[in-house]
Amino acid sequence: MVESMNKKEDEIIVRKGARLIVPDRPVIPYIEGDGIGADIWRAAKVVLNHAVEKAYGNKRSIAWKEVLAGEKAMRKLGTGLPEDTLQAFRHYLIGMKGPMGTPVGGGARSLNVALRKELDLYVCQRPVRWFNGLPAPVVHPEHVNMVIFRENTEDVYSGIEFELGTDENTRFLKLLESNFPEQFKKVRFPGTTSFGVKPISSEGSRRLVASAIRFALTNGRKSVTLMHKGNIMKFTEGGFRKWGYSVAEEEFGDDVFTHLQWEKIKSEKGEDAANYSKQESLAKGKVYVKDMIADAVFEAVLTRPLEFDVIAAPNLNGDFLSDALAAQVGGVGIAPGANINDDTGAAIFEATHGTAPLFANTNKANPSSLILSGEMMLRYIGWNEAAEFVIRGLEGALAARTVTFDIHRLIPDATLVSTDGFAEAMKQAMS
Repeated sequence: MVESMNKKEDEIIVRKGARLIVPDRPVIPYIEGDGIGADIWRAAKVVLNHAVEKAYGNKRSIAWKEVLAGEKAMRKLGTGLPEDTLQAFRHYLIGMKGPMGTPVGGGARSLNVALRKELDLYVCQRPVRWFNGLPAPVVHPEHVNMVIFRENTEDVYSGIEFELGTDENTRFLKLLESNFPEQFKKVRFPGTTSFGVKPISSEGSRRLVASAIRFALTNGRKSVTLMHKGNIMKFTEGGFRKWGYSVAEEEFGDDVFTHLQWEKIKSEKGEDAANYSKQESLAKGKVYVKDMIADAVFEAVLTRPLEFDVIAAPNLNGDFLSDALAAQVGGVGIAPGANINDDTGAAIFEATHGTAPLFANTNKANPSSLILSGEMMLRYIGWNEAAEFVIRGLEGALAARTVTFDIHRLIPDATLVSTDGFAEAMKQAMS
């Protein structure tokens, strides 16, 4: 499979209605990424290409097309996110990317955020599961099998902030004091405060929760939990909860059973109906939509992981939870992710970890996050047979206790291999 600049229509994935039309040799644009990006991309393409070949022989293949972003784009073009890169993702619909750096404090806004906003990829989908052979800090990591749907464009990702000492901050403070005196009184130290605005909309919340419910229905998942901090942030995160329940009942009807419906049954029938077995019976055969306060979710996924299936959350909650869950099953080095527009079908699949610049070009990094993101991509385009080969390869490599240095530090009696060596171990395990 070779790099392709070909733009023939029969190599472009398109969306028709609710389904993707995928040619036998689609062009998939990719961003190599910063830091360890070159190393893990080299390994990921070897594994994904081999999986496709094992599944379909020469009948199908992927024409990988590199597009530039991040440090490589800055060096070559003087901009971190060229318009040509955005156009390529719009044109070809499906893409992949390695990790890109995000400055802390001052400096430019995240290129990852910019990509998601420019392409309106409003779903950040993060499946979390354990693979046998991976070290884990919990007693039963095999009980963790969840998919996080994190809103990808609002909340803190809006990036609306006013820095202390700037004219913008002073004007915002005066606006608050003059027009919203009750809210101004809640600012503990107004003279030394930076401000951030947290927008959460009905539209953004409803489409995110609808995507989570559709995924649950399509994939045989039993429940969708709305994760929120609505007890404190009553109109933003509380709104997320309210709008989530609304879209569940208005758009999905008899396919779902909601906790609000259960509360109504309890109030009408009294305490006789207030038992969990009755609740399960009413939800049987449907997706059960419930909600939980964010801090309680963090406790419950550790102590009662079997109670969770799909979790829908505003941006910041979902960000924290995704990485915390990844830690329960082996770390972010093995955690895949996707950014999706469930209306247009556009999607970018990505490694979920950072750029690890200390290990750039050392051939040491774990490529599993990017490889499993490619596995998600294969399923997304309907190439499930190839995706199964990827899973077989990963399971086989881990069963043989063949690991990269990040895992080897935790199980030092395993066999240590390079990034390329791990890709080769996965290839061998597919046969």
